[in-house]
Amino acid sequence: MIMSVTSSKSLDELDQDFRKVVQRHKFGVLNVLDLKQTLGNKGIVLERECRVYDICNPQAASTALNTDMSVSVVLPCRVSVYQDGQTLTIATVKPTDLMKATDLNGVSELATEIEREVFTMMREGLRTKRRRF
Repeated sequence: MIMSVTSSKSLDELDQDFRKVVQRHKFGVLNVLDLKQTLGNKGIVLERECRVYDICNPQAASTALNTDMSVSVVLPCRVSVYQDGQTLTIATVKPTDLMKATDLNGVSELATEIEREVFTMMREGLRTKRRRF
């Protein structure tokens, strides 16, 4: 199942706010794949914006990997931000569903905790306000 929220922020504003929220939750942004730019560099036109963020909590990843190294097939967490008309959609596949789909054992409790954190970060990225002076 996909969890998603929408935003009326600009892509750059959402990018900045999401990165701050991720850091505040002790996760890190490992990589951002700008699909529109990447495909454009290959001569393929993608009409809408789409960025995919690989995010990770190092402590949780270490715990999961030490429990079952095959959990590496679903790490890091991926959050997609894509243009949907005039709004942006922020979406991810539920970590608990990934664990079920891959039959990984011993990490379901951790997946539930990470899922809650990731969805909280997605919502908080929408609410971050900038102070105007």
